[in-house]
Amino acid sequence: MLIFTTPPRRRCAALVLLLSATSLALTGCGEERATDTAAGLPTSPARSSPPPSPSPAMTSPPASPYVEPGVVDGAPHNGDNNAYRRTGDMSPAGEKAARREAARIEPVLKRLWGQKEWDPESVRAALLKLGYAEEGSGDAGERAGGTLGVRGMDARYETDHYVTPEGAQVGLRVRADACVTAFVQETNYGVKVNGPYMETGCFEPPYGH
Repeated sequence: MLIFTTPPRRRCAALVLLLSATSLALTGCGEERATDTAAGLPTSPARSSPPPSPSPAMTSPPASPYVEPGVVDGAPHNGDNNAYRRTGDMSPAGEKAARREAARIEPVLKRLWGQKEWDPESVRAALLKLGYAEEGSGDAGERAGGTLGVRGMDARYETDHYVTPEGAQVGLRVRADACVTAFVQETNYGVKVNGPYMETGCFEPPYGH
């Protein structure tokens, strides 16, 4: 029987090739395991993710479409609701004429206040002595001559009921665009010039209209 043997050089070369193949296989396995976080080995850097979008609770609510421009913490349509308290514009000539009449009325009201006479009848009688004519009204409520109006104070709400204080209001129509609006009561008196009010003429309208 013939027995063939591998020469020593060939056996060494075969062994070297076998070890090289084993080393490559082990290196490949090591690279795969580098991404295995469960094994506790280093992993590739994590990609940064974009910041989360703000939730609806984090964003500011839009401005109410019913709040008028320029109104801070005001009620919806606050300006429209109080339009009745706005006065009309006065011309320079109208303002000058109104201030002249206010200068005549103010000393009379000051005197009546000092005398504790602030009822409408006393105030009316004192102002008529200045030469004004009392304003009248026609059958339909329209103005009918005269420029002076005197009436009692408006009722106001206090705590849980309405109270009408003692005193008198004065409205003098000086021109179509100019008024003297005044009052006298126990606590004080006042006189001012202004354009007419939309609904109440030369009388300042009460609040809570």
